[in-house]
Amino acid sequence: LSHKLCINSLFEKKINTMKKALFIILILSKLFIGNVLAHTDHYKNIQSIEMEIFKDQKYIGYTNFKFKKEGKYFEVKSITDFKVKLMGINIFSIFSESLEKYEDDQLTYFKSETKQNDKRKFVELFFDTSKNEFNINGSSFKGFADKNNIVGNWWNHKLLQSESQISPLSGSIKPQTIEFIKRETIELYGEKIEVEKFKLKSKNPNTPKDKKLDFDIWYDKKRALIVKIAYKRLGDWEYRLKKIN
Repeated sequence: LSHKLCINSLFEKKINTMKKALFIILILSKLFIGNVLAHTDHYKNIQSIEMEIFKDQKYIGYTNFKFKKEGKYFEVKSITDFKVKLMGINIFSIFSESLEKYEDDQLTYFKSETKQNDKRKFVELFFDTSKNEFNINGSSFKGFADKNNIVGNWWNHKLLQSESQISPLSGSIKPQTIEFIKRETIELYGEKIEVEKFKLKSKNPNTPKDKKLDFDIWYDKKRALIVKIAYKRLGDWEYRLKKIN
């Protein structure tokens, strides 16, 4: 009898342990799904984000985002403007304006106009409900793309959860990999911030060097904001979150 009671006791402990494990998995699953789907809700109380752009530790310009949310509709306007000079002469510049529109968290429309030096780049994207895909007309890509792609703008932390992105300048589709590096504390504009560091890279190792994605990204989980981006391309570049309104 005592032997049977011992077996029953062990069996009950295993059942209880399994129940607890299942409960934890369900909670974590709900949390993860919520983070993936409700990304625009994280910006409902934010009017704008201002980022400064640095090259080799020198300020060269900015990228700013303005947000507008009304019920199930969400809109983002952005302006990027920077110039790289050498001996007082502009050697590289970009001026870009864009508009993103969302409905119930689904991107429905995107348009951008960019002047890169003397070259025009552009994108116009519609969400085709009949095909459940994006219809893209861009300077580097024209055609349909999976609806799970996101526009690669730095305001959107969903960039760290996606398998591919759409270039906000030209419309090209860029498959990517995301690797979590570590948790650390960084300082921006005199403020210490606890962040998670990620590495975002092109999935295809044969991507041409001038088109390859290779970014270090620092993410503030508490505020659900990307606060810093760094990469190397003919020098050291950084985007730094300066101000939130």
